[in-house]
Parts: sequence; C-alpha cells; structure tokens
Amino acid sequence: MKQPTIFIACTRCHNSKGLSLLSDISSLQIPFSSSSSLPTLLFLPYFILQGRTVLLPCLMKMAHQKPVKWLVLILTNCLFFSIAFSAKTQFAHKTYIVQMDKSAKPESFTNHLDWYSSKVNSIVFKPENEEDGGHNQERVIYAYQNAFHGVAARLSEEEAERLQEQDGVLAIFPDTKYQLHTTRSPLFLGLEPHDSTTNVWSQRVTDHDVIVGVLDTGVWPESQSFNDTGMSPVPARWKGACETGRGFSKHNCNKKIVGARIFYQGYEAATGKINEQTEFKSPRDQDGHGTHTAATVAGSPVRGANLLGYAHGTARGMAPGARIAAYKVCWVGGCFSSDILSAVDKAVADGVNVLSISLGGGVSAYYRDSLSIAAFGAMEMGVFVSCSAGNGGPDPVSLTNVSPWITTVGASTMDRDFPSTVKLGNGRTVTGVSLYKGTMMLSTNKQYPVVYMGNNSTSPDPSSLCLEGTLDRRVVAGKIVICDRGISPRVQKGQVVKDAGGVGMILANTAANGEELVADCHLVPAVAVGETEAKAIKHYALTSPRATATLAFLGTRTGVRPSPVVAAFSSRGPNFVSLEILKPDVVAPGVNILAAWTGALGPSSLPTDHRRVKFNILSGTSMSCPHVSGIAALLKARHPEWSPAAIKSALMTTAYVHDNTHKPLQDASAAEASTPYDHGAGHINPRKALDPGLVYDIEAQDYLEFLCTQRLTPMQLKVFTKYSNRSCKHSLASPGDLNYPAISVVFPERTNVSLLTLHRTVTNVGPPVSNYHAIVSPFKGAYVKVEPRTLKFTRANQKLSYKITFTTKSRQATPEFGGLVWKDGVHRVRSPIVIVWLPPL
Repeated sequence: MKQPTIFIACTRCHNSKGLSLLSDISSLQIPFSSSSSLPTLLFLPYFILQGRTVLLPCLMKMAHQKPVKWLVLILTNCLFFSIAFSAKTQFAHKTYIVQMDKSAKPESFTNHLDWYSSKVNSIVFKPENEEDGGHNQERVIYAYQNAFHGVAARLSEEEAERLQEQDGVLAIFPDTKYQLHTTRSPLFLGLEPHDSTTNVWSQRVTDHDVIVGVLDTGVWPESQSFNDTGMSPVPARWKGACETGRGFSKHNCNKKIVGARIFYQGYEAATGKINEQTEFKSPRDQDGHGTHTAATVAGSPVRGANLLGYAHGTARGMAPGARIAAYKVCWVGGCFSSDILSAVDKAVADGVNVLSISLGGGVSAYYRDSLSIAAFGAMEMGVFVSCSAGNGGPDPVSLTNVSPWITTVGASTMDRDFPSTVKLGNGRTVTGVSLYKGTMMLSTNKQYPVVYMGNNSTSPDPSSLCLEGTLDRRVVAGKIVICDRGISPRVQKGQVVKDAGGVGMILANTAANGEELVADCHLVPAVAVGETEAKAIKHYALTSPRATATLAFLGTRTGVRPSPVVAAFSSRGPNFVSLEILKPDVVAPGVNILAAWTGALGPSSLPTDHRRVKFNILSGTSMSCPHVSGIAALLKARHPEWSPAAIKSALMTTAYVHDNTHKPLQDASAAEASTPYDHGAGHINPRKALDPGLVYDIEAQDYLEFLCTQRLTPMQLKVFTKYSNRSCKHSLASPGDLNYPAISVVFPERTNVSLLTLHRTVTNVGPPVSNYHAIVSPFKGAYVKVEPRTLKFTRANQKLSYKITFTTKSRQATPEFGGLVWKDGVHRVRSPIVIVWLPPL
C-alpha cells in the first residue's frame, strides 16, 4: 500500500515581488505515517463570516503519493519556529489599529488626537521606574482623521484588551501584513486605433486634473513615463506633499508626479529599523513594482519602449493625462495595514480622485478588515478605489479585497506573446515562451545534452525543482537542465542552473500551473513549457541515454488567438463574505505587461542580475489593477460628476465575455469556458465604458443599508457609521437588493423557499429620450421574469426601477450562470447573473 501524504496547496504564497519575481510556491506534499516521530497536526481550515461557516476547498487533502522526506524537515522547522516565535512575542508590544467614535469626543479635549492619545495612555502599563510622558507617548505611531478615525499604537495583548473596553473605542485590529500581488494594452483595449488620430486622448476633455494615488513600493521619477512636458500646472486643489529622503528630492516631483509620501512606522514597529544603507527610506522605488503600476495607470507616452528588444513600441498609461501621487507603503519585508491605512487616510485628505492598490492580505469580515473600512471612508469622499483580486487562482474562494465598494480586478492575457521553441533530438519541436536576451546563446544548429534530475512522478524533488545547492556540477555542466516549477522563483532556478555550469534550462509546468505560460527575463537561455509537453520532454530525457535539445527565441508575436483568456493565477470567487456580491468585478490585462522599471534592480529582480532596463514585463493582478484604475481616471475626467459606483457600473455593464474568436472567454487553468466566478462581469471595454447608456448608482447610505443586512452587531456596524447621523433605515429586504451591477441570487438552505425577487434602479446617462428592452438568459434550474420588460426614459439622469424574480424549477447542485441585457439599439447594458442553491441543512 502506498504511503499516504498530506497535500498542502499554498494558493501561490508569493514573496514581496508577487508575480514579478514569479515565485511558485504552489504545493507541498508531505509524507504522513502513524509511525512517524513527527507530531501529527491536522488543521481543518475554515472561517466563520457573517454567521456562515465556510470550508476552504483544496487547502488540505489526503493523497496517496510517494514520500518526500525532505519536506518533513521544512514543516518541522516551520512548526518549531512558529512555536518559538509565538513564545517570544506573547508579551511583546505589537501594533494595533484603534478605531474611535469621532462623535464621542468629550468637550474637555480641544482636538481628537489629544483624546485618542489620552485613551491609549490610560491603559498603558507603567513600570515604577518609568518617567511620565516618555515611553507612553511613543506608543502612538499614527493618527487617522479622514477616511478612518483613530490611531495606530504599540500595545501588549492585555493592553489592547483593556483598550477595547473603553468608551468611544469602536474596534481594534492587529496590524496585518499585506503582499504585493504583481505598450500593448492600450491598443488591445481599443484606446489607440491603428489608423486614426481620433482616439480617447486626442479628444480634449474638460478636466485632465484627475489625480490617482498609487499605494505601492514608491516611484522611479527619472523614468520617461513620468515626463511632464506639455502638462498644465498642478491643480490648486491639490494638498499633497513631496517628501524627501535618500535619493529623492523636491525636484523629483513635477506636474506628472504631483506628490510622493512614505509610510513606515508600522513596518518598523514589526520588523525593526529600515537599513538606510541598503534600502531607500524615501519615495524612491528600488523594487520596481510601484514604478510599473504607476506607469500603467497614467504613464506619459514613450516611443521605442521595450525590454531587451521584446514588446517594442510606444508605452503609455491608461490615462496619460492624469496625475500620479505615489504613496510608498511597501518595503523589503512587506506592507503593513497600519501604514496602508495611513496612506489611504492621507491620500483622501490630499485630494486624490482614484486609489490604485495592488495589495492583498487575506479575507475577513467587512468590519474586521481595516482596508475595507478605510476604502468605505474614501468612497464616502467620492474616491474610486481599485484593488487587485490576488494571485491565488485557479483555486476557488481565493479572492481578496471583496468589499462591494471596492472594484476588485482579476487578470487576463492580451493578444501578444513571446514564443520560443525547444527542439528535441528525436525531431520533435515544442513551443514555449521566454524573454531571454543575453550573452549566453545556444546554437540552433547544435544539439546539447539534456538532463532531468527527477523521476517524472507527481512528487516534487529538490533537484528536479533546481533549488539552490541541489544540482551536481559533474552531472549538469554543459547541459540543458529541466527544472520543475514550484517552491522558488522561476528566474532563480535559471541562476542555479547557471551556477552549476548548465548552458540552458527548460522550465516545466506542473499540474498546479497547467498550460498557462508566463514569460520571464531569465539569466540563462531558458524556455517555459506547459504541463503536457513538459511530461513528454521529461519522459524523453529519462528514457533516452543520449537525449539532446536546443533552444530558440523568436521575439514578439501579436494577434494571438484566442485572447483574452482568464489567467490561471488570477484569484477566483465565489465571495464567501457575501455570496450575494459577485466578485471579482472585472478582469483586465495582467499577463506580460510592459511598463516603466526601477533603475536599482535588474529585470529578473534577482540580486545577481546586473542588467539595467528602463522597462520591464511583469504579470499578476498587480498589473491588471492599475489598468482599471487608469480607465477609472479616464472616465472621471470625461464625467467628473459620476460617483465611484457609477464608474464601476460603467466598467462592469460594458465588459465583454467573448474573445477575439467570438467564443466565450476561456480559463487558462482548465482549457474550458470561464465563469463569472473567474471573470466577474467580463473583460473591461474602455471605449464602451465612456458611454454606458445606463448606470447602477450606489450612495454611501446604500452600502450601509447592505451592511445592515449582514447580521452585524450595532458596535460592528458603527465602524462604518463614523458620523453620528448615519444609521440603518432597513431599506433593503435582502443583501441581494443592493443596487449592484451584477446579480447574484442565493436560494437558502430551506427547500421551501422557491421564489426570490431582487430590485434594481438604473440611471440614464445616455440620450435623454431612450427606450430599453430586457433580454435575459434561460436557466435550467429557475424561471426568470423581469418587470417591467421595457424602460422608457424621457430625460437625462432619470432613474427607473425594475424587479427580477427567480422561481426554482429544480434545485441545481452547482451554480448556474447567465446574464441580463438592457438594449436600446445602441447600448448593451449587461449584468452577469449567478444562481446558487445552498445545500439543504
């Protein structure tokens, strides 16, 4: 009998580079035996949200695989490190975010900060030999007063518990660590016609003074993408600042980069002081991620942009007329919620119109998610907030940033690729991808020995993964090495091969990656291939004593079909915080995106990479998020009166769900059609979004009414009602009645409930006089009725309501997907529909 194995799927635990460094910690297989000396600890992963207990699928399974004993050591070390770390920090001060009820300030305090500090100082333990005012004053590291009200303070667990009981304290959140999620896209998105100067940017709009706040790793101001030539003066309403520090001075800000700030107090409280000799304690970006996202949002046009000759063309952001404000919240060791919260708070006060946040920190209930609460406050101030969905796909329930007032963005491919080939000694040629361009080149007229250090089983092996120190130079020198994906960054595997004397690498996808290929800027000639071809190549290498191959790099290819395709790594729904809110909202280009890069790091992000480039190609939902942020800025410039919800609605209801072969959008992980749990409302269509016809608008009070349906306690609700005059009016019969552009119908566990009616209201932003007719998809499990079937508008900005009723025909075991379209002959206003029947209790 084969030995059973504990299989832990890690939903791509990327390092601080996200998919930029392209780390692939996809899975660990750990042998399990009742006779093992290792303590057996089985954790049942679950969480309870809004009263629902939810099992997270695919996080831990029992499988029958061959043992991988070296991984036991890793698990044991992690376990003991965790225990030791917990013991060490149990009584230490940690950073907590303290939310206060602003309206409860006593009159005896002249300002809120004094009151907040007094509250903290009142519960702090003072050693007898401690002088008054000294240590306690240092406990408060941030004060929040715009999108959020309260402080971040360093407290012990006991102090935090005491503070939670104080009057005026709404909630306390432990500081949470977040990670970054990581030329062609304007053309692909239809924003830059091939044969005409009549495009979105040449049509002068009345207001180009839209300002996008980018929360990330900072900015590299010397990039030509931030050239401000021809831009008008910075708008007088802007209240931001250009903070200085090592490598960053006042002149680094201009009419394009209108502001730059840094936030590090929470980071330093958790990790220790930043080493200013090795890291810029300033807005300067030495990671590259922030420069890339900022340029994607609003980079100025740069002709001749390319990465080592790949993707040559004009690079420009989605809204090149918009301004950028860089808020550096991420450092070498990650990004902390207290810093992120302070950045959101400051950005709202500075006057940004859009916030672009390519970060994620897991999922929790709305009232326990500090970023969600801060985004709610930003939305109240009219700020559009766009966040990345995460890189946890293709596992279901892997989304982050799921609040309905946040626009959650998944990733898709474009019609551009970077093909390369592996020509085997047996005459077979396999197509893959690569961005290699270096001095080491393999002759296409010569065959090189091929070696694979694994055994072609499904179990990983340190050598087959090409981890550091695992390759024997005597075996691999002068050969092309086959390396399995997983555990370490893909580009790092090539460095390991190079250090061991290998002349090239074939990067082999495993079951966790399937056929999706993401190009890398390798340091050794290397080609990435899909799982199916990888198996064949490995079989050839293991069974042929004189297996050979050569690698060829074919440059840039456009017009790829089918495209777009939902990226396998893009995080998926459903949204278990609220099944009635479909997430992600949309998908946007997030694979192989060319944009500006830091001058402090090579394109592979490895310290051994001494190449310096002005542009880099990255992949991740970190790249798709700024596409949506930039399009939102474009919509805000054209329609300054639109609310954040109206902008989101325009993006969602005009999104498309068919690729350039006129077939349904495919899922790269499954080679089959994707669903709204993968692509949300569909792929963004900026030109259509500029003129959506109708929008589903939502005001701050409406979002609060939605929260009032979420079984929150009065105290939990109060974290969103920062102003005393806001309370529940109970205007929504159910959470599904929120005026969301997507429709998610959840039939409860009770089988006697067979009819559900949801309500929506649309606002006419098209021609004053227009008539819309409803078309709805058929469903196997339910009848669907829309009343009225026709909406007749007689004036601009007129609001009309309709209801949509679902009657069960036969309860389905799996969700059903479809859509509702309102048509007037010019506009197609589409809402995705998901029907879910919860299993009977």
